Amino acid sequence: MTGPTKAALREQVLAARSRVAVEIRAAEAQKLKEHLRLAVSSGSTVCAYVPVGTEPGSVPMLDMLLARARRVLLPVARTIGDGTPMRLRWGLYRPRELVSGRWGLQEPPEPWLPESALAEAELVVVPALAVDRRGARLGRGRGFYDRSLDARNPQARLIAMVRDAEFVAELPADPHDVPMTHVITPTRGVIALRAGE
Repeated sequence: MTGPTKAALREQVLAARSRVAVEIRAAEAQKLKEHLRLAVSSGSTVCAYVPVGTEPGSVPMLDMLLARARRVLLPVARTIGDGTPMRLRWGLYRPRELVSGRWGLQEPPEPWLPESALAEAELVVVPALAVDRRGARLGRGRGFYDRSLDARNPQARLIAMVRDAEFVAELPADPHDVPMTHVITPTRGVIALRAGE
């Protein structure tokens, strides 16, 4: 594929998100929550994330997931001394108990679960700047998820959460990028992808 680099695409998406009105983001978050409710099995384990800034989603979405699933795990991102990202650890989501983490993230307080806790999830909601119909995901570029997702249950659904305009025909992808199995957008809901094609 020729076209914009991942870095250029990240800048474009972040700039576009910054122009979206707060009330539109809130309405989209409500629609995403309603669509995601249909994708969650009762009594399951779900991995999700706490949206920050202009990321799609909401804390009420996490509350809904917790009401439907048996438990919700949230990522804890850390680096080693030279700044290299480590594999994500996970913590149990408990309403009103989030603490401030690095990079402005909200995360669960300790004690945290090991990386292997990801394997217990049947559904993993992954933050994304964009995703294409093959499942290629554009993230923030740090590599936390690509380092971690190989520990998932192979049957788990990997759902990238994006705005409608961020579900695109094609994105650049590297060999180490883990393809998503699904995308969720406010208007279109959950869509199965041709992951890895």
